[in-house]
Amino acid sequence: MIEKIINKYLSFQYRKVEQFSQKPIQTQEVVLKYLLKNGSQTYFGSQHQFSQIKDKDDFRHKIPVGNYETLRPYLDKIIVEKKQNILWNKPVKWFAMSSGTTEDKSKYIPVTEESLKGGHYKCGQQMLSIYAEKHPQSRYLLGKTLILGGSKQFNKIGDGIFTGDISAILIQNLYFWAKRSRTPESITLLADWEEKLNALTNYSIKNDVRALMGVPSWLLILLKKINLETGKTLREIWPNLEVFFHGGVNFSPYEEQYRKLIGEPDMEYWETYNASEGFFGVQYSKSNSDMLLMLDNGIYYEFIPTEEWGKPNPQSLTLDEVKTYENYAIIISTNGGLWRYQLGDTIEFTSTSPYLFRITGRTKSFINAFGEELIIDNAEKALSKACAQTGAIISEYTAAPIYFDETRSGAHEWAIEFENVPEDLQYFILKLDEALKSVNSDYEAKRSHNLSLQSPIIRALPKGTFLKWMESRNKIGGQNKIPKLANHRKYIDELLTFTERNT
Repeated sequence: MIEKIINKYLSFQYRKVEQFSQKPIQTQEVVLKYLLKNGSQTYFGSQHQFSQIKDKDDFRHKIPVGNYETLRPYLDKIIVEKKQNILWNKPVKWFAMSSGTTEDKSKYIPVTEESLKGGHYKCGQQMLSIYAEKHPQSRYLLGKTLILGGSKQFNKIGDGIFTGDISAILIQNLYFWAKRSRTPESITLLADWEEKLNALTNYSIKNDVRALMGVPSWLLILLKKINLETGKTLREIWPNLEVFFHGGVNFSPYEEQYRKLIGEPDMEYWETYNASEGFFGVQYSKSNSDMLLMLDNGIYYEFIPTEEWGKPNPQSLTLDEVKTYENYAIIISTNGGLWRYQLGDTIEFTSTSPYLFRITGRTKSFINAFGEELIIDNAEKALSKACAQTGAIISEYTAAPIYFDETRSGAHEWAIEFENVPEDLQYFILKLDEALKSVNSDYEAKRSHNLSLQSPIIRALPKGTFLKWMESRNKIGGQNKIPKLANHRKYIDELLTFTERNT
């Protein structure tokens, strides 16, 4: 009976996915009208004369592209001056704290009731419906879902206004019926990392866990602990384990470790793209991890082509103007009160019917010290190739340039924590260099004859180094991510200094 009700509900949700997939441009036009109607009743909308905006061209020409720095004065009116109707015409009760990968200070992202229910939760239900449509025999909803969330350290910053990790906000406000099948929030949201790992271990090994949900890098630590303490593969502990819904970081560097821990080839890995600012994408096919752009969730999208990145007034493209296999930075306007906000992530579309995409990196996470324009997508494809050729498995990594000076030539320095260390590190370096050349022609040109760029330098770090370093920076779990690429040496120098002091 319960299974029939669940299937009927998911079928209803999937019809909504089909509707916006079949009419993507019309759907986005409806979303923009909805946003402008509500936004016109706000301080921001009054300032920018929303009532006079007629269409999408008006919108992108009259409203400047912004970022967190341009958003901050409006947040201060809400947080400091205790005013409402500033960015959205309904009260903002929650602010998601997000550090991202390139900022040290926390960002406060407004979360409204509309963005929760009409965005995060709506897309979450559609995610389940897409998975169910592609897996008609699925039965994971009849068991428990193991979730590793952020900390339930909510800070009250005003009358009924709180800040916290986005995962904690989502779990705190989740529908009661949805909470019943998940790890209890009293465990999921524990603030102390070690206490949380111990509690989750004790809880999960006693329950019928059928699905995993979380950021691969952090969840892997928990799963390794469970494996070590029980001496069993995860499938031996949970025979009905079926799917891992993952997001937050690229799954490729962690996939081999998950397959080793779970011990069975039929486990499903389903990618999602959910951030503090909104829920943007869900894997659409069993055959690849390309994600469907979620178009009816209160978010209006625009895209900045690479040639416009970094300009003070970049020209944007609307959904009907994008092309496949070109890099774009994402701009969003949302029912959370973000207006033409640069998200910082970059994507490329692999299809425009329907609109499928994959994440390629971040606008601030790259190395371009010598004109090589190395992005995360290049780096992780190359690392994957090098690992396949050498038998290595990588747990974590970060990379940065070494600049020219009187004593050395330019190069890329990689700090890598190996799960399986390659037998010959120099051979791994050779294969990494070859792979980087194969995926990035600019890198290949700069490496020609060692004129601009020397062979990569790799620092192999002891196991557990990245976790301890992140702990020392108070950036454990939740939305915290290890910085992968940087065009400066701040992160890698901090990491190498930390390693030297603690080895």
